[in-house]
Amino acid sequence: MSDNKPNPDKPKLNIPWLLKMAWRDTRRSRGRLVLFLSSIVLGIAALVAINSFRDSLQVAIDEKARGLIGADLVMGMNKEPDSLSMALIDSVSTLGKRSDENRMMSMVYFVKSNDTRLVQVRALEGEFPYFGAIETEPVEASRSFREDRRALVDYNLMLQYEAQPGDSIRVGALTFAIEGALHRIPGQTAMTAAVAPVVYIPRQYLPETGLIQRGSRVSYYYYYDLNDNVQPDTLGNRLDPRFEELGMFYDTVETRKKSMGRSYDELARFLALVGFVALLLGCVGVASAVHVYMRDKLATIGILRCLGMSGKQAFLVYLFQVMGMGLLGGLAGAALGSVVQLVLPELFGSFLPVSVDAYFSFTAAAQGILLGVVVSVLFALLPLLSIRQVSPLITLRATVEHLTNQKDPLRWAVYGLILAFVIIFSRWQMGTWWQALYFTGGVIAAFLVLALLAKGLSWTVKRFFPSHWGYIWRQGLANLYRPNNQTLLLVVSIGLGTALIGTLFMVQRTLLSEVSLSGTEDQPNLVLFDIQNAQREQVADLTKQEGLPILYFDPIVTVRLEQINNLTLADVRKDTTLEIRPWNFTREYRVTYRDHLSDSEKTQEGSWSDNQYGGSGRVPVSLEERYAERIKVNVGDSLLYNVQGATIPARVAHIRRVDWNRVQTNFQVLFPEGVLEEAPQFHVLMTRSDNEQQAAQFQRRVVEAFPNVSAIGLDLILRTLEEVVSQISFVIQFMALFSIFTGLLVLVGSVNVSKYQRVQESVLLRTLGANKKQILGITLMEYMMLGVLAAAVGCVIAFGAAWALAVFSFEMEFVPVLWPLLVIFVLVTLLTVAVGLLNSRGVLNRPPLEVLRREA
Repeated sequence: MSDNKPNPDKPKLNIPWLLKMAWRDTRRSRGRLVLFLSSIVLGIAALVAINSFRDSLQVAIDEKARGLIGADLVMGMNKEPDSLSMALIDSVSTLGKRSDENRMMSMVYFVKSNDTRLVQVRALEGEFPYFGAIETEPVEASRSFREDRRALVDYNLMLQYEAQPGDSIRVGALTFAIEGALHRIPGQTAMTAAVAPVVYIPRQYLPETGLIQRGSRVSYYYYYDLNDNVQPDTLGNRLDPRFEELGMFYDTVETRKKSMGRSYDELARFLALVGFVALLLGCVGVASAVHVYMRDKLATIGILRCLGMSGKQAFLVYLFQVMGMGLLGGLAGAALGSVVQLVLPELFGSFLPVSVDAYFSFTAAAQGILLGVVVSVLFALLPLLSIRQVSPLITLRATVEHLTNQKDPLRWAVYGLILAFVIIFSRWQMGTWWQALYFTGGVIAAFLVLALLAKGLSWTVKRFFPSHWGYIWRQGLANLYRPNNQTLLLVVSIGLGTALIGTLFMVQRTLLSEVSLSGTEDQPNLVLFDIQNAQREQVADLTKQEGLPILYFDPIVTVRLEQINNLTLADVRKDTTLEIRPWNFTREYRVTYRDHLSDSEKTQEGSWSDNQYGGSGRVPVSLEERYAERIKVNVGDSLLYNVQGATIPARVAHIRRVDWNRVQTNFQVLFPEGVLEEAPQFHVLMTRSDNEQQAAQFQRRVVEAFPNVSAIGLDLILRTLEEVVSQISFVIQFMALFSIFTGLLVLVGSVNVSKYQRVQESVLLRTLGANKKQILGITLMEYMMLGVLAAAVGCVIAFGAAWALAVFSFEMEFVPVLWPLLVIFVLVTLLTVAVGLLNSRGVLNRPPLEVLRREA
């Protein structure tokens, strides 16, 4: 007989009949399947919401891109242009119209309210913007202010200082009439407007203000409305080598779209990763729910096998159930995500330079639905595979332990599919393969640690069982290793959920602490900068007259880097393997000189004590460690700096770590005394006031006596920063809610579905004479042990994962904050116990015979 001849006794696959069987079988189990469905809904909703918002944002950027920069081409530099730079700027001017703008930070004085404020002064000349508009009130003020000595003032500033159009504002040494309130500038976000409010003045009056002094930080911008036959991007690409050589930058509509797309895509990736964490938690819930569901269905499967159904057909019946639940979960998640994304434009409004109109993204919704089916099938396959090995004899011998011990090569294939899915999806969300591999490796390591601990707990309790302990203790501990025990299931699901949520909170705290300044009673809260050499003594005297201490008074010199170990800018451009960015040569550095380290600096290599230059050989310099890494130098390497045309050969004598969060002047490059004293320089003074009134009076006196000197209260910065941080924190916490609620659902589901494994044992205990108090004690003991172990290990894993992410992924100092982990540990433990006890109500409140009949 040929092997290829069909077997007439082999059951044929009848897909419509199998689908009908799958539907009928759910009638008594739909309550439990709702837990399965709810596990993945929130994760999919988070991903659909973020991806829909990203699509809406991209549409808004594409539609309004020209208005973001207000011109075809923007050229700029952070230093005064020399003759070569001006020649290039003028040559581009022949291709269209040009507007010039100077930007600088400076104090302004509101005459009516007698208040001062640090703002960004923009001195504008020309018809800018050529596209879009400077939005003002009244509308015509955006054009009329250029005709006379008038100014546009940020709307929020005018509200704060009760200013009205027609009032006076002093900028430097010159007084301007307020022409109107400034609402919006092309490309400006509400967040940047809050941090650096803008005041516009006509550029022709800038010299009279006296704001531009030696060492003043002034940026020069040139806006072009190019002729129709000139392509901005083609022109920019052609001139890019010249821009880089001259230390200039440029922007076009397309480059702005790409840069904005990248920056907000990174934000969306981070938030989508938060959604992915929620989805992973849901996958744990899927696996645990299906695992218990299948154990409860073994008797039904055995009967079906006795009636002639093949193992493959039985497998397909429950696979179709899982696919149906995954489809419903995907649909529910896509619908919820589409609703949530309607509020995201308002939530992110402060960070966006364009207004975003949310719309339904079919692509994002379809991805969410497909994702629901895929993750459901993938993470349910492991428990489903055992269906194929269910013997009809199970109806006579109701034991299932042999199923889990049977080797099935398909299980390894499923493991491989799950691993591939997590890696690929992580790569899609995180952007790089190594980040995806680290993330996946961390999840697998956490899973293995939890699984090994669960197995170890069961083995230890069984091996060293305290037979002389009380009845409740013995029964509770025995539940940890008895047949059908839930130790592995609950420890892994609860522990992994705790770890993921704890990691999210720890990383959030670390990210937020990175943008906070350390403020103590002895730290400065007032900074004066742009102090000229001739003003140094007078400013110091004025500070002392006001009763304020001089905490720091540092000279600042502007330098440029010419060579690194004899490598020039041309060498770095030719050899990209050096991994040194040309920008390190074209930028300007603000450096200082002293013979000691400050409180915020710590030695990493070399020495810097009494390091005064002797006048021979290369000048020893100290570099900040990250700067030294960027330019690829170590102690002993040579550098060549250019100080206003004079070259200074230097050697790296010292590398130090700088705490940039400390409120004081910090520098990347530190020179010794005896080298830069005669170089053109300005000074920065830091002091501390006792209250806001003293600070305001001091700032007014500084502005009156020295219009070019800017004074800023760090308390104002801290308040503004706190507002920014609170908004960022709210955004992160909003997305974290998806993970938190999913984790709670998985926790409740994992404990809840486990009651079907313990209910008969509890009934037997009731039948044998155990009272309600004893059963409650046994249940309390079991779930307390499981909750404490899983939550504790999950918190430890969260601590390690947060440390690894902070150090290796975000490259920042890890800030351990333990109280969130303590709160999570207590809440997870209490919730585990509470849900476990609630599951016992059906056993305690009904006669044993009734429960046995209901569970049969």
